[in-house]
Parts: sequence; structure tokens; C-alpha cells
Amino acid sequence: MPASVLAPRIEVKVLDLRLHDWGMPRYQTEMAAALDLHACVDNPIILHPQAPAQLIPSGIAVYIGCEHIAALLMPRSGLGHKKGLVLGNTVGLIDADYTAQVMISAWNRNPAGSEPIVVTPGERIAQLMFVPVVRPVLDIVESFSATTARGEGGFGSTGTGKGT
Repeated sequence: MPASVLAPRIEVKVLDLRLHDWGMPRYQTEMAAALDLHACVDNPIILHPQAPAQLIPSGIAVYIGCEHIAALLMPRSGLGHKKGLVLGNTVGLIDADYTAQVMISAWNRNPAGSEPIVVTPGERIAQLMFVPVVRPVLDIVESFSATTARGEGGFGSTGTGKGT
């Protein structure tokens, strides 16, 4: 496969110059799937358990410019598992034509009464992963052109245990 398909060019605009000191969004390991994003805030942000999510600037804007590519904004797995810091919208979607600052919706999912989570300036709190997008042409039909064994079987129709 050509390198241009596996490594398309994405434009990144640096909106917060502190990223030059903290580190530009980058892959943290050779085979990492997503870029780490920093919390570009001036002061620590306190996220209280179960309080509404807060938008935290990433300090960058991206221009993808190809309808067959999108970016997914996701929490860093360690912060979600160990501290309870997740995204307020679970996964954020950055469309190819969105060019404003990437904002991170941060939420403390821990139970009420737990300690707050403190997000410090420059902390890596989210990940940005670029993914292929398939945009099929939708054909409106009265009935489908084929049938399947499952048919209209919905939730739980394939069973829950081994062999059931």
C-alpha cells in the first residue's frame, strides 16, 4: 500500500505556544495508535466527581481535508482506569472539515464523595487517533435484496453463553 494512504498528511495549527515546551502532540511509542494531547490551561482544573464535564483546550486545531478520514478523541486509558478521568462524551469525533481548536470534554466518573481529579497545565489527558471513514451511497428499498439466518433478531438473539 502506498505510504500516502497509510500516512496521509494532516495539517496541525499550534494555538498554544507552550506546546513547544511541553511537547507537540506525538505518538509516545513506535507502534502507538494515537497522539497524546495536553491540557492547555493556565491553572489547574478541578473535576469534582459526577459534576458536569468541563471543556479543556488541547492547544491545537487540525485540518484533515479528506472525507475519508476522521479523528477520534479518546481518554488516555491509564487515567480512565486508575483515576476515573474519562471524556464527557465518551468518544469525540473530529470531522474532516472541522478546523477550530480540538476541545477535550473531561469528566470525573468516580462516585460522589470521592476525591476530585486535578488536571494540571500541560498534562497529557487525551488521545487523538485518525481513522478511515467509509461513506456509502444509501439505496432506499422496500425490501432487502437478500435474507440472513439472523434476520431481524435483535438484542440477545444470539445467546449469551458458550454455544448458546
